[in-house]
Amino acid sequence: MPLTLREYEAMARERLSAPVWDFLEGGSGTESMLSAGRRALDRITLRPRCLVDVSHRDPRTTLLGAPLAAPLGIAPMAYHQLAHPEGEVATARAAGEAGALFTVSMFASRSLEDIAAAASGPLWLQLYWLKSREQLATLARRAEAAGYRALVLTVDAPSVAHRPRDARNGFSIPPGIRAVNVDPAMMAASHGHTPGQSAIARHSKEQFDSSITWEDLAWLREQTSLPLVLKGILTAEDAELCVKYGTEGIIVSNHGGRQLDFARAAPDCLPEIVEAVSGRCSIILDGGIRHGADIAKSLCLGADAVFVGRPALWGLAHSGSDGVAGILQRLTEEFDEVMALMGAPTPADFTSSGIFRSAISAP
Repeated sequence: MPLTLREYEAMARERLSAPVWDFLEGGSGTESMLSAGRRALDRITLRPRCLVDVSHRDPRTTLLGAPLAAPLGIAPMAYHQLAHPEGEVATARAAGEAGALFTVSMFASRSLEDIAAAASGPLWLQLYWLKSREQLATLARRAEAAGYRALVLTVDAPSVAHRPRDARNGFSIPPGIRAVNVDPAMMAASHGHTPGQSAIARHSKEQFDSSITWEDLAWLREQTSLPLVLKGILTAEDAELCVKYGTEGIIVSNHGGRQLDFARAAPDCLPEIVEAVSGRCSIILDGGIRHGADIAKSLCLGADAVFVGRPALWGLAHSGSDGVAGILQRLTEEFDEVMALMGAPTPADFTSSGIFRSAISAP
C-alpha cells in the first residue's frame, strides 16, 4: 500500500490512459495555476507550541451541521468512472468509512440515488448553471429527496477555459461513460470527438448559462430547502456578496488550475475572504492539499475545512474504494500527527498564531 499521496499519484498514472490522465491532471492556458496553490501552501510554515497536553486529540468537526471525522472532504469532480468502473459509488463508500464529506458532481457517472445508497457520510451536490433551468431544478430536487445536505454552485466557470492538453488530444468522454443524471441530449457534445478540440469546452459553450448574476441565486434557493454553497470565490468583494445573498458556505478555489490562468492562488486569497465574512458563513479551502499539515495551515488561515480533489481520483484509480479510503486515512493520520506536534488537540486550537507567512503576494 502506498505510504504517501505522491506514491498513489505515480501508480494511478500507470493505470490510466494518457488522454484520461491529461484530462484529470491538466490545467488551463499556460498551466501556471496547477502549482500555484501548492507554492502558496509551501510558503507557510508552522509555529508549534510545547508542553501542551495532547494525550487526547479530537480531530472531529462539523460543517453546515454535518459531523466529520476531520476537517476534510472531497471536492466535486466529474466522471469518476474514468478512474474506476464503480465510479462515484466507490468514492462515496470510502468517504463514509473515513467520516469525510463527498461533494458529488452534477456530471457524475453514477446516479445520485445509487451514490446516496452507498454513502454513510454526508453528501453535497455540485451544480453548474445550465441554460435549462428545468434540468437544474430537477437535479436539485432529486438531491434533496436522496438525502444530500447542500447544493454547491460553481461560479468560476461561465464557460470552460482553454485546456491545451484536452484540445491536443481531441478529448471527449469515452463510450460507456456518461453523465447519467443529466438529459442525454444535453450531454451529446461532450462525447463527440473532433481532432484539435476539447469536447468538454464545446459542451460548456453549448449548455452553460453565462448570463446569470447574484440576483439569480434567489431562484435556485427556491427549488429546495438545502443550504447553498458557492465554489470559486477568490475576493473579499464576492465574499461579502455571498453573505448579502444568503449563502451558507464559500469554497475558496482555483478550480484545480483549470479556469482563470494567472489568478491569485486560493490559499493566498483565504485571509481576505475570512476577514470579509467574519464568521457569517462557513469557509472551505480547495486546492493543493497534499499532506495533513496543509489542513492545519488552512485552519490557521481561517478555513473551517479543506477539500481534496485529484488525490481522491488517484486513490480511486489505484484500488477503487480502498484507494480513496487510503488517501483520506493518510491525510487524517498526518493531521493527527500535526495536532500532537503543534500542541493543538482540537481543530479549534489552530489559529493565526500557528503559522508564519512569507512572501505572500499582496491583495
